[in-house]
Amino acid sequence: MLGTQAASPLSFWVGLEPGKVVQLDDVVVTRREVPGQGEVLVAGVVTNVEARHEGASFDSDVFLIADGKLPAAVVESAEVRVTRVEPEVFVPPLPGSPAYRAESADRDQALYFDVMENRVPMGLGRDGKPLYLNFDFLDGTRGAHVSISGVSGVATKTSFATFLLYSIFTSGVLKVEAANTKALIFSVKGEDLLFLDHANIRIDDKARSDYAKLGLPSQPFGSVHVFAPPRPGDRNAVPHVSARTRDVSAFYWTLADFCRDELLRYVFADAEDERSQYTMLVAQVSARLRTDAIRTDDAGAVRVDNGPPCRTYEQLVDLIEDLVTDEDTRDRWAGRQVTMGTINAFLRRLRSSVRGLSPLIRGDLPPRRPHSITTADAQVTIVDLHNLPERAQRFVVGVTLRGEFARKESTGTARPLLFVVLDELNKYAPRDGDSPIKEILLDVAERGRSLGVILIGAQQTASEVERRIVANCAVRVAGRLDPAEATRSEYGWLTSTARERATIAKPGTMFVAQPEIPVPLAVAFPFPAWATRPSEAERPHSNPITGTSDDPFAGLPADDDVPPF
Repeated sequence: MLGTQAASPLSFWVGLEPGKVVQLDDVVVTRREVPGQGEVLVAGVVTNVEARHEGASFDSDVFLIADGKLPAAVVESAEVRVTRVEPEVFVPPLPGSPAYRAESADRDQALYFDVMENRVPMGLGRDGKPLYLNFDFLDGTRGAHVSISGVSGVATKTSFATFLLYSIFTSGVLKVEAANTKALIFSVKGEDLLFLDHANIRIDDKARSDYAKLGLPSQPFGSVHVFAPPRPGDRNAVPHVSARTRDVSAFYWTLADFCRDELLRYVFADAEDERSQYTMLVAQVSARLRTDAIRTDDAGAVRVDNGPPCRTYEQLVDLIEDLVTDEDTRDRWAGRQVTMGTINAFLRRLRSSVRGLSPLIRGDLPPRRPHSITTADAQVTIVDLHNLPERAQRFVVGVTLRGEFARKESTGTARPLLFVVLDELNKYAPRDGDSPIKEILLDVAERGRSLGVILIGAQQTASEVERRIVANCAVRVAGRLDPAEATRSEYGWLTSTARERATIAKPGTMFVAQPEIPVPLAVAFPFPAWATRPSEAERPHSNPITGTSDDPFAGLPADDDVPPF
């Protein structure tokens, strides 16, 4: 312990003996005898390390010291931010008392791992040893939800989110509930997330060793089902994916579903829509469709007032336009007080949705085929959105979340858990404005803990996400941050040193804060054991009966771009 720097019960400085080295994030422990209390352990994490010439007065003295012409000594010291005092007798460590790098039981005690009854491996520390999350702050027992922030393409937000899911599913923390716990992942960036159940051929021995240190198997996810939108114009609703051919189902909603469930409001799911004058008109038309639209066949076509059946979304839009503009039906469908200016604004917005939503809202496909997104078929359900325009992506996310949240409400129990992974959270729940999707996400953030719906949200900028959603996240994670973004108040949970480090963090390094530990921990998580693109997927062997290859990626061009994660 240094005597030249003031020590407090919350932080202190230590000097290093010659030949000794500490680095940022090392765990340091010291002890002090307190009269009437006995031995008090004071433990913390290194948050700053300095080296200087002791005895030098001027900057130019460094050259004289290097030549041996001026006596001086190189002194290294480290600042330690206290994480735990046991027992809680808040006294400062005494100058001159020995401090040492924490090992085994002392390390566990310093980082509260010894009191975590249910803990989840989240990666390795700078010392190469496992770091854990308290699962009680993930499963709703004492908190829930995860917020992950970082620069797109560098921060590996999605990779960390999938690794965290993998750790939860395979670490044993779920016990008997493991088989029934589900994850719902919305994929918006190409087809990179469609191969979680395929082994990664680029995993090496070091990565396998890292998984072994964490007590996890180095293998892909065991149960995955992919849902993708139908190909535009395809009469058989073939899933619109190019690389994966197995365990892929097309999803869409029939026109009867659209009218019965009042899904029209999710067509107007942008935040600015809720500030527009036609919001009440959307609600009015939705209510009329629910009561007046009659299903005409098993394919889900509808008709209104004995008119011709609507079999496509465009035909339904044409019908709505006629009903809200015709003098005979306008009062009933639009309302007596609604002006034509409001109606025209509504129709312009509705008409612009035809191109994006026509493949998703149908009444012209063969009946009795499964077409609903469900999490019942596999442990991990992936909803592929990357081929959809932004308007359609919002619609799918909003309607799917509403359905899953309602399903969990109807069960009346929080178990088994449902984890929802949603990237670009700032797009679906922006800080300003209101929208149907934002309402659902707020509901998940505020009530999901009691219902067993756990949100793992990722975004480039936490400063642009609705405050109440971020505030309800018990676990906060940051990867590589933009320097300007790192200065925002939303990252107040990072220490000043961690903020600076986050601007130069390498892919695979995350800073994780959880309620029990007063400082964020720097975590390095292993290279994915599952494929993150077609070229990484392990090729199956040929079928011994047919002699043909079972490779679902056969014929695809090779991809030599090796991602960091």
